[in-house]
Amino acid sequence: MLPEVRPHLSNPLADQLEHQLGLARQREAGDLDVQCVAGIAVVAAAHSDGYAATGHLLGLLAALPAPTEAGERFWSELWRSSGTAYLLPANIKASVLRSLAGEGIELARHILSAVDEMTPPQRVAAGEVIGQALAESDHFPDLKTQVIGELWLRDLELTAWRVLHADRRSDDPTGRKAFLDAWSRV
Repeated sequence: MLPEVRPHLSNPLADQLEHQLGLARQREAGDLDVQCVAGIAVVAAAHSDGYAATGHLLGLLAALPAPTEAGERFWSELWRSSGTAYLLPANIKASVLRSLAGEGIELARHILSAVDEMTPPQRVAAGEVIGQALAESDHFPDLKTQVIGELWLRDLELTAWRVLHADRRSDDPTGRKAFLDAWSRV
């Protein structure tokens, strides 16, 4: 599950390609040699952390039962077990839709608030509910549902953190020079 790519999301990458590789924004693709294409791939991979993490968040949510009548029991049990309504479809719908449009920050904050609100016993109980749903849908009969659910919750939490962290990182030339200067003096 990948978010849409919007021009405002690719502008920072275009800036990096111009800065790192000296490629003008108006350069035609036919003018690129293999080395340029390889350079673009490297810079794009290094720059895509937030976008990839947002896509991963959406993929994790897509693994859960759909928020339809058929999935109503799951979502009700998740609410009861976790003690938080933050993860209910009605409460994250707008954030999920924004994430599909490439804006994952709000969903990441929402998820981290939900996880933070859970007590350790609630987290264990929520993990059991999630694990049961994943075991049924993904056919993991060999793994304990609690293990599956806890791994899913950890992945969700860490991925949400990656979305937030990627949004805060500075790729401007001045910030890069200050970083390089600081580490060069150590």
